[in-house]
Amino acid sequence: MAKKQMKVTLVRSTNGTIGSHRQTVLGLGLKRMHQTVVVEDTPSTRGMVNKVDYLVRVEEA
Repeated sequence: MAKKQMKVTLVRSTNGTIGSHRQTVLGLGLKRMHQTVVVEDTPSTRGMVNKVDYLVRVEEA
């Protein structure tokens, strides 16, 4: 059975945001604006996305 994955895209800059939110975006593997990464859909990554939901866009992969 294939693991569920999601595509996460950074749509807003991390400039001027809380430091822990910047670290969360880096933890997801996002370094540049409009960069998209595919991450595994686990409770921990889902929590990271929920924390910075105002900075990223999420799609099913």
